[in-house]
Amino acid sequence: MKVFRDSYGIPHLRAASVDELAFLQGRVAVADRGRQLEVERRRAEGLLAELIGIDGLGWDRFARKARIADTARKAYDKLDERTKVWLGAYGDGVRSEGLAWSDWTPLGVFLARHILFASFTAKMFNAHVARTLGADKISWFDAEGPGETGSNAWAVDGEIAGDPHRAIELPGGYQQVRLSCPEFDVFGLTFPGVPGVQHFGQAESVAWAVTNAQADYQDLYIEDIRGDRARGPEGWEPIARHVETIPVKGGGDVEVEVVETARGTIIDQNLSLRTPTRVDLELGFGCLLPLLHARTVDDVAGALRGWVEPVNSILTADTSGRILQLTVGRVPLRDERNKRLPVPAWESAYTWKPGYLPMTRVEKTSAVNANDRRPDTEAYGVSFASKKRAERIRELLDAGTPHELIHMDTTMPAGSVEAGRRAAFRDRVARRLFDHPALSALQEPTGFDAIFDVDPRARVGLLQDSVLAGLDLKPEDLVDPATITSGPWGERHLLDPARLPGLDVELPRIEVSGERDTVLCTSSAPGVSDLCRKGPVARYVWNVKDRGRSRWVVPFGASGDPESPHFRDQLPLWTRGELIKLVLDWAELIEE
Repeated sequence: MKVFRDSYGIPHLRAASVDELAFLQGRVAVADRGRQLEVERRRAEGLLAELIGIDGLGWDRFARKARIADTARKAYDKLDERTKVWLGAYGDGVRSEGLAWSDWTPLGVFLARHILFASFTAKMFNAHVARTLGADKISWFDAEGPGETGSNAWAVDGEIAGDPHRAIELPGGYQQVRLSCPEFDVFGLTFPGVPGVQHFGQAESVAWAVTNAQADYQDLYIEDIRGDRARGPEGWEPIARHVETIPVKGGGDVEVEVVETARGTIIDQNLSLRTPTRVDLELGFGCLLPLLHARTVDDVAGALRGWVEPVNSILTADTSGRILQLTVGRVPLRDERNKRLPVPAWESAYTWKPGYLPMTRVEKTSAVNANDRRPDTEAYGVSFASKKRAERIRELLDAGTPHELIHMDTTMPAGSVEAGRRAAFRDRVARRLFDHPALSALQEPTGFDAIFDVDPRARVGLLQDSVLAGLDLKPEDLVDPATITSGPWGERHLLDPARLPGLDVELPRIEVSGERDTVLCTSSAPGVSDLCRKGPVARYVWNVKDRGRSRWVVPFGASGDPESPHFRDQLPLWTRGELIKLVLDWAELIEE
């Protein structure tokens, strides 16, 4: 087993077997991101407050109520033995560095990262709108427009490129890695704490990339609970109920009641959350090892056939010139109302039907995925992103624009005063709109836990175009554009990543170009803040025909240690839109 690194400290791992390689990946994950792995494990187990104090209690309560750790354990138990051995080897590597770790922990890490990634919090907001403004006003907050951020991926002959958009974290949420053994040699992005390469990877003859399919696969049920029973479609049913204790650093222990009905776990008030993962006790981790072994687009499609959630759009291309556009995951069959609002648990109309919607597989000559409504995804979701990003990417591809320039394409450059003025205008409109008499009831407390981020002010700002249309108003009816003055956009649109708990480090001032509705999809919240907290958490170009021309970058660096030269050495490149070439030749790497 050997560890090599390139000039940016990116680990290239080589071993004599798949399991030795998994051990090495676990060991190096601790070396590079040890504190991050500790936090991720505690998030999965609902033990974050024990490490960081009261600030972690909100998450821990949710993790316990949602039964994240229990789901991960049971999903692990259902895995095939080969995958369990592989996860065990990774766990041995983590434990060899002195970190507490269970073989099921990667499933918990992955689930904790994605349980709030989908749509159930939007249903909470819709419930607040229905209660305060009326159910007919939910359509005012249609996210299919400039308010919705998202990822980009595109495939043309011999290449896949793109950039996933998530909350920007320090250290980064993705870790660059090369995994090499006699059975495969794969470059890709991995979640720290999870073995393999889950979402973005390039093997010797095939590459793949994901975007969010915008699917709706999580439902909320309004439960009527009395004692140890809940009212279901066929009458009163028993529920499971117990109390767990959350240790809090610097304070006393806190007890939380954990309740589960036949629909799902009670996560807030009287609402239960139902997801395919909890229903089936599967995450799809049996797909990860076959994915590393993929040689063709058919192999990628076959490997991901058992994927559960989140529901993803996949682009995959191989050296034969074939491109596949896939949707993978599980979307339940149920009533249309389930997709918009919490529904009564006792009404049979809202019960999930047996089975799941069939997933799509389309052969393409080229493709663009940008969270937009498309024939391959339309059946699975309710709200999609505007088509503007996808249309612009297609326009740039048709013009022969280099991938790096497509990544950075925007009408909102950081140095532009006009861009700053447009942003200032939208911010002022958002503030006036939130205070509009027709929306005053929306300012009532939502009643939902803060962990769900059901913030009416932010939603009004992000979705102001559709809200204005609902009120039959134009922005100019609220704000005179002539009154708006501004400096350059970047003076206010500053990079503001979510820092790992306990990480006290200063970053240089980074002025960020972009906005939600351009290819360079960086986010701010008009009416709340102009700071950039979401955006491209990686950029990549996979050249399937010549891996030596493939390249990538992340916002910060390979290391999670602020004292390391590789803590943020990629930040200048990421800011300028430059990429790092993959190093294929082991002789050009530095052996540890």
